[in-house]
Formats: sequence, structure tokens, C-alpha cells
Amino acid sequence: MASGQLFSRTTQALFYNYKQLPIQRMLDFDFLCGRETPSVAGIINPGSEGFQKLFFGQEEIAVPVHSAAAASSMAALKQPTIRVVAIIAEGVPESDTKQLIAFARANNKVVIGPATVGGIQAGAFRIGDTAGTIDNIIECKLYRPGSVGFVSKSGGMSNEMYNTIARVTDGIYEGIAIGGDVFPGSTLSDHVLRFNNIPQIKMMVVLGELGGRDEYSLVEALKQGKINKPVVAWVSGTCARLFKSEVQFGHAGAKSGGEMESAQAKNQALRDAGAVVPTSYEAFEAVIKETFEKLVEDGQICPIKEVEPPQIPEDLNTAIKSGKVRAPTHIISTISDDRGEEPCYAGVPMSSIVEQGLGVGDVISLLWFKRSLPRYCTKFIEICIMLCADHGPCVSGAHNTIVTARAGKDLVSCLVSGLLTIGPRFGGAIDDAARYFKDAYDRGLTPYEFVESMKKKGIRVPGIGHRVELLQLFARTNFPSVKYMEYAVQVETYTLSKANNLVLNVDGAIGSLFLDLLAGSGMFTKPEIDEIVGIGYLNGLFVLARSIGLIGHTFDQKRLKQPLYRHPWEDVLYTK
Repeated sequence: MASGQLFSRTTQALFYNYKQLPIQRMLDFDFLCGRETPSVAGIINPGSEGFQKLFFGQEEIAVPVHSAAAASSMAALKQPTIRVVAIIAEGVPESDTKQLIAFARANNKVVIGPATVGGIQAGAFRIGDTAGTIDNIIECKLYRPGSVGFVSKSGGMSNEMYNTIARVTDGIYEGIAIGGDVFPGSTLSDHVLRFNNIPQIKMMVVLGELGGRDEYSLVEALKQGKINKPVVAWVSGTCARLFKSEVQFGHAGAKSGGEMESAQAKNQALRDAGAVVPTSYEAFEAVIKETFEKLVEDGQICPIKEVEPPQIPEDLNTAIKSGKVRAPTHIISTISDDRGEEPCYAGVPMSSIVEQGLGVGDVISLLWFKRSLPRYCTKFIEICIMLCADHGPCVSGAHNTIVTARAGKDLVSCLVSGLLTIGPRFGGAIDDAARYFKDAYDRGLTPYEFVESMKKKGIRVPGIGHRVELLQLFARTNFPSVKYMEYAVQVETYTLSKANNLVLNVDGAIGSLFLDLLAGSGMFTKPEIDEIVGIGYLNGLFVLARSIGLIGHTFDQKRLKQPLYRHPWEDVLYTK
């Protein structure tokens, strides 16, 4: 067992298993104490490597994360650079603990725990969640060293005692909770003897508990004169005598067994050995105060100059919840919400969509237009998707996807390679068709004036190519008005007089009919219609629809196990 100070302002720790909150609390304590370097040197997290972002004051730092094949206490003890291992975990097998204790003692190392909250050296180093919240640490003056060494079995009672000691003394120099297991890695007497060798510690406070005989090793040390500083001690559990049968308290070792293991017997033994032992726990604070004040009177303790600790920056989420700050959001979403028990599309719960038997067109209506369009509108959207899903393997998008699939690429890569070809020359003419037809109709241009004006600008009229009649039939049957489509048909009549292949194609039909859908539904204002066309909603239909076909071509090539594609050289015109 180490004979002196375990920690200092330069001590650094490796934290086994990533637990963000206790690690951040250690770093907050570092900042509070004015440490120049963080106390957490790294995180051992089996299966993970890289860095974890944490805060050191206001500065964000990257703490290395290391993978370990055997992230165990014994593996840590065998590392030459590791001096102390604190085992927070409960339920460690007693046989394993005994092996750890034997190895640590043989190699002059220290085990704190198992089943411990850890320990703290005031103003220097903190293990995990020792001493609780930052507010409690400030209240207990643990941001600077005092003159008292404290050791206890209980982590929870340690927090209470830190506060008690701070009220009646100049505070803690070092505090350790050895844990409540039957076989602790280090004992109460181990730490009291160590405190006795630390010049800055002028008195010791010990809080034991019934069960076991750990306190008797401290009794023997006092009797043998190994301890020359005042020891104020109390063993809790005096109430056990009120029970008729043996009682197991919270800790594994806190068991009311024979008379020697009773709190009364231990307290008397400590008192007889020279420790200052109160008559009850309620009197514990008073005797600590008396002992401290006597040391001050004798000149063994000089008053400590108080320092103002720095303000720990509060986490943004905590500050927002408490109403102390307001912060702007980084993303705005108006179409969906996944914060409840089920997703909502434009305020409509997913269960409602399913229960009503709504289809893909209705979902597009909610997510794209933020409203429930009439069924004829959503049916039209679904027809458009079906018509545009695929136009064979020879068009540029399908060709790219097929070549990519035959190169052995994944589905997403194949799909994207095809989608990237969509533009003014392939599938991207729906928006342009709607835009030009709408502008011409709204300005009152005749089909002749429209076509000729486009010709003078050197712009090909979008949406003129091959015939589509299915959409026209559906619209004439279901739409309140088809004024934009009729205008497009009149343009087609004029273009056909120029060439017999300049007919209204899918792009032109969808573009003009979508204008009729938006205008005829009565659910959109003119500025909203202009915005929808300008943003590119209509081309979005083609992208969505054609994705179905491109995915199909990908699966088709992979199912057929087609080899890498190489374009035949005889299909290339080589020129100089």
C-alpha cells in the first residue's frame, strides 16, 4: 500500500468505459481548481477508437478514446504507469477482489473499491462523481485544499461529511470512500496511516459502519502509536440492536453479526485506543469542530485564505431548460415531427394516414404541399409517378445506372449515377414547361406568339416531343378547370403545323396539368403557385418516379449477374 499522497494537481486518469457525465464532472472540477491540464488523459472503451469531445471550462477539447482487449482492473494494475485503480462497479466477485488486493500490495499500488464512488483531493483531482454536483463541491470548499483527511466506507455519507467538515473546519485535504464490500481493495486504516504521512493533513475523520472488523486494524494502529495526529471517528449502525434478528444494511459488509462487529463495540474500542469518538452521530460535527479549533489554538493549523472559484460555464441544454438563456435553432422543419409517440406528416399522425387508407399521393400532398389535397389531385400525382417511373434502358439515366450496377457498385451509387443525368435535356423539363406555359397564358400570348417568341430567344419549347393522352383524359374528367392544358394543346396544334413530331409530351402534359391542379383546387394563392413552380416541385415528381425505375434497373442487372460494361469501339467515331 502506498504510504503517502495518491494524487496531485498533475495526476491524470484513464477512464474505463465511456460515461459522459462523470467524465465531464471531473473536467469541470479541474477547471474549478484552476488546473492547467485536464485530469482525464484518455477513455478506455472496448471496441471504440478515436476522440470524444468534452469541455474543459469554456474550451472544447478532444479526449482520446482507446480500445482495449482486456479492459479489466487487473490489466490496469499491471500497467507500470498506473498507480491507483478505482473500481466503481458493484458485485465484483470476492475471489477477484482478493487477487486484486494481493497484486496491489505486492506492487505498492492502491485499489479503491469495489462499490465505491471514488475519492477526491481538494483543489487537485477528483474521481468520477465523487462529492456530487459542482454546487456541492463549491459549498464544501473542495476547490482548494483544507487540513482534514477523511475516509469512509459509504460514498453517499462521504458527500454529507464533506459538507459537515467544511462547516466546522477549513475543509478536506483528501477524502476517500473505500466502498461497502466485505473485502475492500484498501481499508480505513490503510488510508488513515497514509494521511498520517501527509504533512498538509493535520487531523483525520473516519466514518465506519457495523459489520466486519476493518475498524479494529485502525484500533491496533492507534494502540501501537503509528498515528500521531488526532483521529475523530464514528461507526454508524448503533440502531441494529433495536432489531431482534440479524439485519443486512445497504452495503454487503454492513451486516449486524457478532458483538465485536457491532457499532457500539467498535466505537468503544476506538475510544479506548485514543480516537475522539462522540456519543452519537448527531454529536459527530461538534467533536470535529472542537478538535479542529484546538489545533488552531495550538498553532498547528494556520487559517486558509479563501479564494473565489471560477464560474463553471453551464451547459446550453441545462441553461435552456432552466429558462436562463434562449438559443436560436439551427434547422426549421414544417412538414414532419418525430418528437411524439409516432411521426406526424404536416400535423397528421402516421396512424391516421394508415387508418384512412391514404396512398403515396396523399403522403406527397402532406410532405410537399403541407396540406391534404382532394383525392383527384393525389390520384393525379400517383398517375404521374406511374407514367414517369421508367422509359426503358436506353435513356441516359437508366444507361448510367446500368453501367454503374455492372461495375459492382452498391444500390445508392447506382441510383445516384442515374439521377445525376436529370436536367434540362433529360426529365427536367416539367418545371420549365409549367413556367413557360404559365407565363405565356397569364400574359395572354397566342400559341403563335408564344412559339415564335421562344424561337427568337433560341429556346426550344419544353414539353413538346411524344404524345401522351392518358393524363389529358383524366384531367378533363376530374379537374375543375384545364385552362393551362388547353393552352398547351393549342401550342401543340401550332407546332404540329411545323413538324409532325412536335407533339405535347409527358413533361409538357404534367407541367400544364399541374398548373391546372394548383389553380383549380382553390387551395393555393397565385404567389404560392409561382413559388411551387420556381422551387422545382414538378421536377421533384420526375426524380421520385424515375428513382423507382432506376432501382429496378439496378436489381435487374445484379439479378442477371451482368459483367462489367465496356462500350464497343465500333460504336465510337474516332477522329483526329
